[in-house]
Amino acid sequence: MAALFIDPGRLRSECALEACVPETDAMGGHTENWVEVATVFALIEPVSAASAFGAGQTLETVTHRLTIRHRSGVASGMRFGRQGRIFDIVTVHDPDETARYLVCRVKEIGA
Repeated sequence: MAALFIDPGRLRSECALEACVPETDAMGGHTENWVEVATVFALIEPVSAASAFGAGQTLETVTHRLTIRHRSGVASGMRFGRQGRIFDIVTVHDPDETARYLVCRVKEIGA
């Protein structure tokens, strides 16, 4: 497989990489507390959009591909935040196994 080349100037969308830290509550359950792990610059590319209707409302789901510089610790279950938008990470992979970039398939709900 040939090495993937991405113009570094295209990684210009500043995003907050966030991880969920569950906190126990007084009732024996837990609440989700999202903590910013890092600030990264990404190339955000829309992939698909879908609309589902149920319970008297429409739920919009949009998938994107976010490409960032390689960093350890990025995993599904984390999320990116950008200007009030939330992108839940579904998959993470190194497209050419050179540890230069990570391509994250993300889902934005309610877009």
